[in-house]
Amino acid sequence: MQRYSAFSLVRHALSEHKHWRRAWRSPAPKPRYDAIIVGGGGHGLGTAYYLARHHNLKNIAVLERGWIGGGNTGRNTTIIRSNYLQEESQGLYELARKMWETLSQELNYNVMFSPRGVLNLCHDEHELKGLRRRVFANQARGVRGEFLTPREVKQFCPPMRVDCPRLPVVGASLQRNAGTARHDAVAWGYARAADRLGVDIIENCTVNGFDIRDGAVRGVRTTRGDIAAPKVALVPAGHAGVLANLAGFRLPIESRPLQALVSEPVKPCLDTVVMSGAIHGYVSQSDKGELVIGGGADSYNGYSQRGSPHVLAGSIAAVCHLFPQFRRLRMLRSWGGVVDIAPDASAILSAAPVGGIYVNCGWGTGGFKATPGSAFAFAHLVAKGEPHLKGRAFTLARFATGRLIDEHSAAAVAH
Repeated sequence: MQRYSAFSLVRHALSEHKHWRRAWRSPAPKPRYDAIIVGGGGHGLGTAYYLARHHNLKNIAVLERGWIGGGNTGRNTTIIRSNYLQEESQGLYELARKMWETLSQELNYNVMFSPRGVLNLCHDEHELKGLRRRVFANQARGVRGEFLTPREVKQFCPPMRVDCPRLPVVGASLQRNAGTARHDAVAWGYARAADRLGVDIIENCTVNGFDIRDGAVRGVRTTRGDIAAPKVALVPAGHAGVLANLAGFRLPIESRPLQALVSEPVKPCLDTVVMSGAIHGYVSQSDKGELVIGGGADSYNGYSQRGSPHVLAGSIAAVCHLFPQFRRLRMLRSWGGVVDIAPDASAILSAAPVGGIYVNCGWGTGGFKATPGSAFAFAHLVAKGEPHLKGRAFTLARFATGRLIDEHSAAAVAH
């Protein structure tokens, strides 16, 4: 693989950029691999990369039914934070946040991580107490967080209206080292780095069955033929339940559409991420100048990548309460992704009831921010057969023991 650098950029400029190598290969699938990763998003590609780099598994395939970056990885709103309430969530998300800081250097690919800060607003006394509790819980466990008064909120984010008569801002939490990253660049960076280590990335390859004998997996059946492997890791974002059913077991998740939109591009006017649980909306500004707006998942189960118009309209109205000047902007485009939500709103990183199958799912609306930490912990599970320290609490066993990781009350807003 050619290394990207300022020198290579200048050198290729002399040839009018006609001789760049492909970022990753497009190999035909082999008849057998040591491990198969089903799902070519950030989590799946990251798992393959860490398996090859840290666990010396070189004969790996990543099977993606579409194209790299075409699923949830390219459909999210790029927010990164670790200020969750529960200790288990804080550990896993903070691991990921720290990895984001050096990910561009590790992958030799600019993922455009921008620690611009994330503001979580509160609008009444009840919400204020809950937000203080979360800030104190973060501080007690080494996760950066602070509480801002309305005046300090206005100083940190001048464009926002904090004295709205309907929903006045009475305080906010701020995680200064949180922010955003470029979503599709994460998938491309992991794909390129995994390919460099010998991982086969096979696009347009749909898994439609499994070869299971004596309670253990022997391989997968795909639209490009049968492929044998003693280990199969399922990382298909919102479609984990579908693949689990094909393998003969059920997962405690629901899949729902999650929508977002961007405005027409404008000059830089918002240099942080603003979220509000009460009005259920959030907004940030991309490097291209578009306002990225989102809210909660739709209330019905489904696999549509569109969603309900009234949910989108509610997100827009929520943001316009805080930023009345944004009412004049036109919507450029909207889209949806399919998210899978567990009963406690926490992820599942676990061995499956079928031997040799491992599942990474249930991230709900918070999967993107966890990408490097999730992939690192899941690779350890696939390679060693036992959970990583940061992922030990996220196995399927918690639904039998009752040791749930309840993040519903702490999520504040979808992301």
